[in-house]
Amino acid sequence: FEGTAHLDTADPTASRVELRIDAGSLDTGQSDRDAHLRSADFLDVEQFPEITFVSTAVEQTDDDEYTVTGDVTIKGQTRSVAVDFTLTGSALDPFGNTRVGFEGALALKRSEWGLVWNAALETGGVLVSDKVQLEFDVSIIKQA
Repeated sequence: FEGTAHLDTADPTASRVELRIDAGSLDTGQSDRDAHLRSADFLDVEQFPEITFVSTAVEQTDDDEYTVTGDVTIKGQTRSVAVDFTLTGSALDPFGNTRVGFEGALALKRSEWGLVWNAALETGGVLVSDKVQLEFDVSIIKQA
């Protein structure tokens, strides 16, 4: 994946984030499951090779708390989401770069992006939940 971020501490509303994820880079640790998730049943990485996030608003809600609202595009479907982030600190890395860390989380309904494949279980219910939990651990490097 690759991304850019502009963090404006004086005016957080002027901050912005863009992220591009190679949909084919998905790795759950099980090759058969990964192949199925990359197929047309789910992400269809041949037709839709990227998952993107582009922020539309950033709001500082507390000293170390931010809400980033933006558009997520998965499999050609774009939906607006809001992600709450916590500033975890800043430090110099071994190369002399100032890094700022953030943690955040978001729960999505995969069906809202057209990811609707499922299979019924003999015991009742379905094989795959509609809920997908995403967790973020972000490190931003300050540019001179």
